[in-house]
Amino acid sequence: MIRNTLVILLLSLIAFKPAPRQVTVYMIGDSTMSIKDKKAYPETGWGMPFANYFDTTIIVDNRAKNGRSTRTFITEGLWQPVADGMKAGDYLLIQFGHNDEVPTKKSFTTENEFRKNLNLFITAAKNKQAIPVLITPVARRKFDSTGHVMQTHAVYAQIVRDVAKQAKVPLIDLDIKSQSLLQKLGPESSKFLYNHLEPGENPHYPKGNQDDTHFSELGARRMAELVMQSLQELNLELATHITKARS
Repeated sequence: MIRNTLVILLLSLIAFKPAPRQVTVYMIGDSTMSIKDKKAYPETGWGMPFANYFDTTIIVDNRAKNGRSTRTFITEGLWQPVADGMKAGDYLLIQFGHNDEVPTKKSFTTENEFRKNLNLFITAAKNKQAIPVLITPVARRKFDSTGHVMQTHAVYAQIVRDVAKQAKVPLIDLDIKSQSLLQKLGPESSKFLYNHLEPGENPHYPKGNQDDTHFSELGARRMAELVMQSLQELNLELATHITKARS
């Protein structure tokens, strides 16, 4: 009788096992990461394919927006909902720099302010017991006359590295990794990673397009793969939730 009761109790506990806790991965950044409007297709932010690599316990919440810098992401009210929504165990992926570093843009952010804003994001995440991950700005496609990739984010990418070291938070050096990929492909083949289109090739771009900043579907996927590899190299718990292909 006692044995039967124990078996029934055990079966009940198994049947009512609580569902795995869901973790949210918040993504904040600029157009190279963001979700694109249909009218921009085939332009694709690397955050779009990134969301497809995880099991059902991970929710990817991509808040990146075109044209934003660390400063405008805050002043336009995009940051506060993220700060309020984070909970213990969540992740915050932070990738800015493209729009912060250009003095002629309204989004321009000084070096000191850029550093201050990155630390603001990090502090908010830590206060919520979430895990902040800094990401250097992904490379633009630019080669010199000899076919060597040129650095386009030298100052602001280094600030990201310095802040990550000082704050002791994980760093994904997407600038260096993407430069290496571009160098491997070379000046011509690397065009396929970006939104390069011939006139008449795509109805969204009837006059064609020569964009060395924003990605094609292929380019977005390759950049997302670099980020996924980095998560594994950093041994972050998040990497254990990357789905495995069925054999």
